[in-house]
Amino acid sequence: MPACPALFLSAPASGQGKTTISAFIARWLRNQGLRVRVFKTGPDYLDPQILQQASGQPVEQLDIWMCGETYCRERLALAAASNDLILIEGAMGMFDGNPSSADLAALFNIPVAVIMDVSGMAQTAAALVNGLAMQRADVRVAGLIANRCGSQYHADLIRDALPDSIPLLFSLQRNDEVTLPERHLGLVQACEIADELEPIFERGAALLAHLNARDFLALAPVVEFHAPVQSRDAETLSAKAPLAGKTIAIARDAAFSFIYSANTGLLETLGAELRYFSPLTDAHIPPADALWLPGGYPELHAHTLQANHSMRQSLREFHQSGKPILAECGGFLYCLEQLTQLDGTSLQMAGLLPGTGVMRDRGGCQGMQTALLPEGEVRGHAHHRSAASGLPEALSHARRSRHPAPGEAMYRVGSLTAGYLHLFFPANPQAIADLFSGAVQAEPAQL
Repeated sequence: MPACPALFLSAPASGQGKTTISAFIARWLRNQGLRVRVFKTGPDYLDPQILQQASGQPVEQLDIWMCGETYCRERLALAAASNDLILIEGAMGMFDGNPSSADLAALFNIPVAVIMDVSGMAQTAAALVNGLAMQRADVRVAGLIANRCGSQYHADLIRDALPDSIPLLFSLQRNDEVTLPERHLGLVQACEIADELEPIFERGAALLAHLNARDFLALAPVVEFHAPVQSRDAETLSAKAPLAGKTIAIARDAAFSFIYSANTGLLETLGAELRYFSPLTDAHIPPADALWLPGGYPELHAHTLQANHSMRQSLREFHQSGKPILAECGGFLYCLEQLTQLDGTSLQMAGLLPGTGVMRDRGGCQGMQTALLPEGEVRGHAHHRSAASGLPEALSHARRSRHPAPGEAMYRVGSLTAGYLHLFFPANPQAIADLFSGAVQAEPAQL
């Protein structure tokens, strides 16, 4: 069975520097010729972009609820077979959520390195990490990474206060030159600032140069990952290749980039040919049998989207043809008639759905939900800071993972399926195959 050193990077809360330090470790070891495979806990599009550029390898999501234990086990086993180290970056605080980062670490017996922003504290940091270590017997804390120390003396105070069982793995002093830029939904997309990120990664890796890579790898014990036996249903579906001969056009640019590699990988496994295009710069949708408009930041590029009249007309014609379209979150906003910015400016969108999207500077919705579609149930998540009004009657409302209140509305107008939910395609491959093949027939849209 595949085995590989593995380390889980978690924290007592969000905002402690998990992504920054995960990226620095990945780049530091990569620079020494080691293959580091990084995974991200939970539904996240932005952190994986950063981590992928730092590590030079694809970064996939792991979540026990959204992805399923079998999927997580499969991806880890594949990574273990060809890498020197597996790093998993947690989400939120170590025990936050259900399932939590601690649940994932415990499931695969991966030790946890706790990352903590220690600015404003000293010996208390030792008390906090000791409390995390004692919370659950099935979660082992390998040590503390003290971020944003004020000085070496500050780091020494923390080291001396730690129990013998929890070493200080390393410390980083406050340094604005190694800070990753952020915006309202998290980090700025790597595709927007790739050239700016490179010197940050290299400076971060240089901060770790005093460490011994062999000693660091020794902190991550070799973990055996038992590859799951593929189910008969999965084998049958792959063999049938239900999307063979189908071409799926996928919007991908600075406005639409929230794309799980697991989703595109599944579409290809099902036999589809994928063609990417840009609603910002291209004049037309490429020839295709189906279309996917993923989430992203259309609000940051709304003027350009409005000005691209030929693309909006191409989208309306595609919809009128009756070919399947899936629009998620940002893609859903693009399909509405208008998008109103924070300053009150309203811009014209594609108009496939009646309604207006309105951006908000706070609040919004997030959480794990299951889309209830005619093709089947598909798990996913919501994360947005906008609201939509003036919409038609909903096809259905998603089911929340942990709350009885109705979840996000899903809409179907003609061949268009749209809503705020970001779907995780491997959660129900057959439903996704039926959705993009148009197995559930829809009437051509009346414009």
